[in-house]
Amino acid sequence: MLLMSVFLFVPIVFAIQLSFQQSQGFGAPEWVGAANYSRMLSDPVFWQSLRNTLLFTIVTVPIEMAGGLALAVLMNSVLPARGVFRTIIVLPLVISGVASGMIAVTIFNEGSGIVNKALVAIGMAPVGWQSDGTAAFISVMITAIWLRIGFNMVIYLAGLQSVSPELYEAGRIDGAGRWSLFRYITVPLVGPSSFFLLIMNVIASFQVFDIVFVMTGGGPGFSTSVLGTYAYRNGFQIREQGYGAALGVVILLITLLFTYVQWRTSRSRDLVD
Repeated sequence: MLLMSVFLFVPIVFAIQLSFQQSQGFGAPEWVGAANYSRMLSDPVFWQSLRNTLLFTIVTVPIEMAGGLALAVLMNSVLPARGVFRTIIVLPLVISGVASGMIAVTIFNEGSGIVNKALVAIGMAPVGWQSDGTAAFISVMITAIWLRIGFNMVIYLAGLQSVSPELYEAGRIDGAGRWSLFRYITVPLVGPSSFFLLIMNVIASFQVFDIVFVMTGGGPGFSTSVLGTYAYRNGFQIREQGYGAALGVVILLITLLFTYVQWRTSRSRDLVD
């Protein structure tokens, strides 16, 4: 609790206080009330960053969870060398976000990247991963899925290993096929894991920063800008720290709101059951 207070709660309080001030990091800050928050309402880059963050979340979270569950089912079966495959899939978890972003830069580089070289080799036109906003955003989402799918697999794998094998045996005796076993036994029984991963993935998506910052810096233009990179830009690059803190507070409120809604929904479901 002492460490959390020093490194989490106290900085949050100072960030909230700074969000009501105008400061460039030099001299005494000026109290401006809710001006930083009202500024967001007329800031087109803020709304674009919010849309990009929502789109990033909507696209990546379902793929990460579905892919993680599929890999967990595969790794939980009798698969040759599954220990090796597990290590390969989980390996991105031990790499820092910045290092992973640098790896992705070399893969998606327009001139010398592996992806464009492969496309040219099969007779297709290279993709402007850095110059085209849509392509740049797709490359960021692909990288995020690659980084997080291993975490989803680990959580689902732990959930699958707690499911009694007798349930699957009873289903096979009753004539259930693989799809029926997966739909009516596996998916419901890993529900707690799905709830946990939904919250964690959404929070991670709303707080995404490192891979976007390393791969695109929010560009070209603001086509890949998300709330995290836009808050960093205002707080540390152009030194509008009050506005950057206000953006950070908005990110915090959005994640807390979603977590609360999901918690209430899960609690209501458990009470009904």
